[in-house]
Amino acid sequence: MLSAAGLSAEEEAAYRLLVRTAGVEPTQLAEELGVENEVARRALGSLLAKGLARAVPGESDRFTAVAPDVALAARLHRRQEEVDRARQAVEQLTEEYLAHSRRREAAQLIEVITSRTALREQLRLLQDNARREVVSLCRAGHVAMTSQENTEELAALRRGVGYRVLYERALLEEPGMLVNLADGIELGEQARALPTLPVRMIIADGELGVLPLIQHTGGLTQLTAALIRPSSLLDALKALFESLWERATPVVLTRPGSPLDSDHLYLLSLLVAGVPDKSIATQLKVSHRTVQRRITHLMEQAGAQTRMQLAWHAARENWL
Repeated sequence: MLSAAGLSAEEEAAYRLLVRTAGVEPTQLAEELGVENEVARRALGSLLAKGLARAVPGESDRFTAVAPDVALAARLHRRQEEVDRARQAVEQLTEEYLAHSRRREAAQLIEVITSRTALREQLRLLQDNARREVVSLCRAGHVAMTSQENTEELAALRRGVGYRVLYERALLEEPGMLVNLADGIELGEQARALPTLPVRMIIADGELGVLPLIQHTGGLTQLTAALIRPSSLLDALKALFESLWERATPVVLTRPGSPLDSDHLYLLSLLVAGVPDKSIATQLKVSHRTVQRRITHLMEQAGAQTRMQLAWHAARENWL
């Protein structure tokens, strides 16, 4: 856990023991850790050199820990500065690479990925390196990884990267999808839905896109995907996303000025998106009757006799 601060497993174990004691001798340290004396002395010597341990005043053969907030915070700060400098260097190198790649043949603006493992890694790298916004078209049936496996999105959202994700309705009916979607929305994801999507793709910061391609040959699925750098093709894909986004149905948990609480607002979003009652009930782990009761409440609040009237009222009153 403290490897980010530059501690080995032995050093971390020794430091944790020192934190819990008023002072121990090297032989006691070895006994408590269950290691050879030489291993304990080496770990202790390293902690002393790194400023994480000190001798107990007046007892040169006994040692204790330096306060973690003093010793570790500074080391972590230095590590973070190193990471930031390395990230800046990577960004600079990427800009140089792209500048030169534009002067190469157009074919080099597109790289082909031919395995699921490579595609998963590229999707993770794309999101890990995103700084401003990621946009994505998500169709039903995963190709490289499920939405639940895409932990990189949640990490990116937590560090402030914007996400706009457009979901195909059938995907929202897949088990566990609605709970996963709500988690993303709570962290800041903007989500919308359409009955069908023409392609699946993801674009980071408007500069790098991944477009999975699937060919069906003889009943077997051969995966290929295109990694697309700045080009007219990437511009076309960005325009496609924006045109679909404009006519898609928002899926939300909260909305300023809405008279609905988060549960009813989420339910209304899913209904307008076309997700069946049964799928909503199953995924949200409530009874079918509970879903119908909440829908009835929404209709009464809107003064609607039918679900179509409910959707019309929600659009007119800007509930979504």
